[in-house]
Amino acid sequence: MRAVVQRVSSASVTVDGATVGAIGEPGLLVLVGVTHTDTPAEAARLAAKLWGLRVLHGEKSCSDVAAPLLVISQFTLYGDARKGRRPTWQAAAPGPVAEPLVNAVVSGLRDLGARVETGVFGADMKVELVNDGPITLILDT
Repeated sequence: MRAVVQRVSSASVTVDGATVGAIGEPGLLVLVGVTHTDTPAEAARLAAKLWGLRVLHGEKSCSDVAAPLLVISQFTLYGDARKGRRPTWQAAAPGPVAEPLVNAVVSGLRDLGARVETGVFGADMKVELVNDGPITLILDT
């Protein structure tokens, strides 16, 4: 499982022009990608890592300051463009495998007490964000 994490002042995601998820205060935007071998245990570890990751101002975590998270599925995190000019997505898990694991990350965060907004799995989503400093991390489980 792979996640790209950005510290944001605000972020939103729309589908067909309608906002489906938004955070209007400092928190984290998290893009989550799933590969074929990922498990529910990895989803739980990722949720715990995201909730406790100390990247907010003052080296605080979302759990320290009750900061929200916007979690969006992103199969392209497993894109491979090492050969040729066209990426391959073979390492990305198919929807029936990936969707329950992305949902498990969201559920795990909520079980820990997080306020979580989401996108819509498999939809053509438009993501807007106001980046809060140069904080972008890649997490692999």
